Amino acid sequence: MVADLRPLAAVLVSAVAIILIVASHRRPNLREGWSVLAALAKFGIIVSMLPAVMSGTVFRWSLAESTGIQFLAGIDFALRADPLGIFFALLASFLWIFTSFYATGYMRGLDEHSQTRFFASFAASLSAAVGIAFAANLVTIFVFYELLSLVTYPLVAHNEDNEARIAGRKYLTYTFFGGGVFLLAGTAMVYWLTSLVGSGPTLAFESGGIEALATAAQAEPVYAQAAFFLLIAGFGVKAALMPLHSWLADAMVAPTPVSGLLHAVAVVKSGAFGIARIILEVYGPGLIHDLPLDVPGIGEIGLNIPVAVVAAFTLTAASIIAMRKDHLKRRLAYSTTAQLSYIVLGLSMLHPYAMVGALFHIPAHAFAKLTLFFCAGAIHVETHTDYISEMAGIGKRMPLTMTAFTVGAAGMAGLPPVAGFVSKFYILIGAGYMGGEYWLFAGALLLSAVLNVAYFWPVVYTAFFESEDRHDAKPLLEFPRGGVLRSYGTTDDHVAADGGDPTDRTETADATDAEPAGEEEFEYAVDKYPSDHTTADGADAASQSADARTSETGAHDDGTEAPGHDDHSDTSDTSDAVGVVDHHGDHDDHLTGGPPAEGWQRHSPFTESTWLMLAPIAVIATGAIALGIGPDYAVFLELATRIVEGVFGMPFGELGDVPFDELVTEVNN
Repeated sequence: MVADLRPLAAVLVSAVAIILIVASHRRPNLREGWSVLAALAKFGIIVSMLPAVMSGTVFRWSLAESTGIQFLAGIDFALRADPLGIFFALLASFLWIFTSFYATGYMRGLDEHSQTRFFASFAASLSAAVGIAFAANLVTIFVFYELLSLVTYPLVAHNEDNEARIAGRKYLTYTFFGGGVFLLAGTAMVYWLTSLVGSGPTLAFESGGIEALATAAQAEPVYAQAAFFLLIAGFGVKAALMPLHSWLADAMVAPTPVSGLLHAVAVVKSGAFGIARIILEVYGPGLIHDLPLDVPGIGEIGLNIPVAVVAAFTLTAASIIAMRKDHLKRRLAYSTTAQLSYIVLGLSMLHPYAMVGALFHIPAHAFAKLTLFFCAGAIHVETHTDYISEMAGIGKRMPLTMTAFTVGAAGMAGLPPVAGFVSKFYILIGAGYMGGEYWLFAGALLLSAVLNVAYFWPVVYTAFFESEDRHDAKPLLEFPRGGVLRSYGTTDDHVAADGGDPTDRTETADATDAEPAGEEEFEYAVDKYPSDHTTADGADAASQSADARTSETGAHDDGTEAPGHDDHSDTSDTSDAVGVVDHHGDHDDHLTGGPPAEGWQRHSPFTESTWLMLAPIAVIATGAIALGIGPDYAVFLELATRIVEGVFGMPFGELGDVPFDELVTEVNN
């Protein structure tokens, strides 16, 4: 273990960017430039540690060793870059680079309000996520885990309407209060248990499990079991395990870049990552196997079985629920709930192959789901269409976007050559090696894969194989508990497929990021708005001055209001660029979504949106395929095997030849 400042630097670089972003709130190009620069710097710092970590070096920074300040009695506030930590940090920092560009295009394309607050909160979220990745013990991970909930709240509640505020409160209730209480209680119990051994309390992660905890569990098995389930529940909230999942779908009111990176990578993956820490480096497969529960009528079962049952139920039920969602982002949200349970299920099987599959599914899901969310956001920006039932023929309007969506959907379903196939294959192989009741979990995986096809195929089919005036039925969506009763439109009671009134799909325009009266008007370095928002009368929009924009929108970037205006009280929006029309004007396709009266306008892949959105979509979708075609050359798969080798103490190639009972015996020894 080597003392090094780089784990701390990786955490702080985006925290420093917050100051620069806020200071540059009057210069949008510079403001977004700091976001990109911070993302590149964070990724560069993490990559600089990667070769040494792959060779077995662990980099560590300690508050006590650096300053002499002891955080808690016997517990240090420490960061360390080990294989599991750098696995998560590398993924989050890499994807933040492309999300920074995408977020710029998205926020400018919709002329969103409070963009400075958005980018500052985004940077804070990545700082907390990397802190979770590099946390060296349970106390440190708890601090960053709670911090992540706090700094992402402004992103969830960004729209500042009633729906966003309700979703934000629910998000905090589940993740900050609920998940935090469970995690803190479990951490305190582990602290107490390890203090019984005599060598002093310890909460530091150890590959294969904390040795002192394993010793204490022999004397206090009931408390050790209770601590295990409290820790799993604490991280399970962010991992959206049922019944702790409902915050995730409601949080989709956030802007799509938030839904993409934070709800498909950083936030929800922090929960799955925390469960990996608990199973691999707090309890370890050996202790979990040797600390059985005595269930009346069943007998003794391992601690992993209840976790696996909950994960299997979640991935099945969430997939079924996703089928009835007509709102695209909500369908993706329930898909995320299901896909996260693949990770938890693979980890809870305890077999090395299943664990490798579970770990590799973290980046496999991240690349594919980020692609899907990016596509959903691009569709919203360009056409204001959010409902699948209104997307007939949209493939000709957005060919690249919908092609990328198809790639992401294939990854979610586990179809080759996308990375999701590799991760799910490893999990299935692990279930086969375990045998017995684990075949039931393998069956749940296969059933969920079929359900993935069932709820993603209608989107692809609607986009590419239907036209605006001719669309056939989708039987998989037509049943009383969900879906539309006719192939296109609403039920006889005018109830949308996922609830609500489909006739009320108008969007309230948020206040723009306009300059205050008297300030110099800024210029964007790239196109501010998507090209399809231009019209022949765009010149009239260009004639508006900065003063006029401020007086009409009544809002400034810093959230202050112009005199005489109530924030968000006016549903109108104005333009401040040449060729830009009112997003919420008289155009039906922009007001309610769906194709305009004359049908979708055919576009090439290069003209359907701005490069700020199209380039990230293309790169991330290509990455999902690259991970699937060459997993042996992907650093994530190699890191996953290194992590599992460290847990079981033998080369990965030999793990499949050793019976599981002998494997856990090796871990215990």
